[in-house]
Amino acid sequence: MEKLIDIGSDPVASLLNLLLADKSTKKNIIWATDTYEELGHGFADKEQIDEKLLLQYADIIKPRIQKSQEEQAARTRKKAEVFTPAWLCNLMNNYCDEDWFGRKDVFNVMAEDHTWTVNEDPIVFPERKTWKHYVDSRRLEITCGEAPYLVSRYDVSTGELIVPPKRRIGQLDRKLRIVNENTFDYDEWLKWAIRAYEATYGYEYQGDNLLIARVNLLLTFIDYFRERWECDPDVKLLRRVANKIVWNTWQMDGLKDTVPLGKPYEEFHQMSLFDMFPGMSEEEQEPELAPCRIYNWRRGNSLLFRSFKSRVLIAAKVSPFAFALSDLTAFLII
Repeated sequence: MEKLIDIGSDPVASLLNLLLADKSTKKNIIWATDTYEELGHGFADKEQIDEKLLLQYADIIKPRIQKSQEEQAARTRKKAEVFTPAWLCNLMNNYCDEDWFGRKDVFNVMAEDHTWTVNEDPIVFPERKTWKHYVDSRRLEITCGEAPYLVSRYDVSTGELIVPPKRRIGQLDRKLRIVNENTFDYDEWLKWAIRAYEATYGYEYQGDNLLIARVNLLLTFIDYFRERWECDPDVKLLRRVANKIVWNTWQMDGLKDTVPLGKPYEEFHQMSLFDMFPGMSEEEQEPELAPCRIYNWRRGNSLLFRSFKSRVLIAAKVSPFAFALSDLTAFLII
């Protein structure tokens, strides 16, 4: 099977310091899993993922489909990590678009065998809605894992690459298709491609999954850029896009709206009250929580995720499947 994620090669390796950043803590994301603790110092669940250390073990970061059966079973048992096949992501994303457009089968038509046929004609927009409204509409994938609802470089259940990009079914894929169909010069294409990224959100608990999601979003940008302009984006542009991705896909415990497992370890430990009472176990010490922040690109400021979450409006008419992805994020639709 083709290597789907390669942490040790460019452009990922040269951007790894940025792709590991946690904007909420101003440190790095943490592992938040005990999968790699046998590798020793630097790989425990509460430890930050270190760029240099990770590059020494670059092959450990791989999509679920390329993990051993034993690893897959363990992560399902401990973290309820499961495959979501591309056809199911497509079905649920189609529900979301049916609600937005007011009609079915906008981007593709699904068959009973779970395959789909792409609608090749340019997408037609309903009255009072434009392609720009669609690109700017916010989408959030909760507990996103490798982000299969947002981008579909490959089918996470089989590892099969989905090519060409027009066959892809992710929410961001659909936005980038719309950008391709409605922009006619480089500056306009780039403006709206970046706005598509600014309107695409996801959060994940486990650090390795989050890194894979961020890499998938970055490589997706490169795929569409190459297809449209027949060259590679330069490093400066990739860093700009990567910064958007890192803000918009963040590490979070979805039950608490905070960084998992409390604040990351500090490089230099500051003595606390608990150090004066050695009889108190570590489990009895309540970890200090770090609330997660996201960025509002239209207003140019960051704010607490929970402050947005409190504004959620539930649209009762929407399918439960669509609600899980789209309408839970109504608070992001500005």
